[in-house]
Amino acid sequence: MNIRTSERIELVDITQEVKSEVHKSGIVNGICVVSTSHTTTAIILNENETGLRHDILDFLEKLIPLSAGYQHDRIDNNADAHLKAVMLGSSETIPVMGGGLVLGTWQHIFFVEMDGPRQRTVNITLVNQ
Repeated sequence: MNIRTSERIELVDITQEVKSEVHKSGIVNGICVVSTSHTTTAIILNENETGLRHDILDFLEKLIPLSAGYQHDRIDNNADAHLKAVMLGSSETIPVMGGGLVLGTWQHIFFVEMDGPRQRTVNITLVNQ
């Protein structure tokens, strides 16, 4: 799946797109792995509430601020994005049961951009049980 991000750091809700891929695949029971191969992006599960989305981005910025004297910034000034990606992780594995994703009531799947805007790719791997 291709994503075009519009901000340097942002959360993109990809839940419906992933659900659609699961449905199209015809898988009934198994697992769905959502991953990104970009070193400045991540995949997370969390609630899609405006205030919380802001809080997550604010937390990341406070924990790993932009331009804080990182060695990697000598190359391309995005060390903070790499460090945030390390902390969040590049994939999530979600069970598939009865033809659908097993997500909690408030869980959504987010692609996390930390060095945008860019054209990005999200990989969806489905394993049938």
